[in-house]
Amino acid sequence: MPDAAGGRARLEETDRTGLRAPAAPSGPLRTCIGCRGTDSRSILLRVVAETHPDGLTVLVPDPRRRAPGRGAWLHPDLRCFDLAVRRRAFARALRCSPGGIDDLRSWVEDHTQR
Repeated sequence: MPDAAGGRARLEETDRTGLRAPAAPSGPLRTCIGCRGTDSRSILLRVVAETHPDGLTVLVPDPRRRAPGRGAWLHPDLRCFDLAVRRRAFARALRCSPGGIDDLRSWVEDHTQR
């Protein structure tokens, strides 16, 4: 396929169908459990389930993204949080029935207003 200058188009500019390939996203992408949109992990909040010695499992925000265990990713705004609660996405994503949703909601409210 000739280009505008009359030469052949370079292979790295097109995909195998001959169309221009989309730009590759930078960094790892994660899916928000609330709105189901994908975004960079630097934008999303990681939430983990911690089990206390008394057997109660609570949701804990992990802003440093370093806590051990299974994590769920969420946009740090109330709209996505409410969608995740309504869809019961925390229990599905973390594979447990967590409590402490009110504490996590207040954490999201505090950090959204900044």
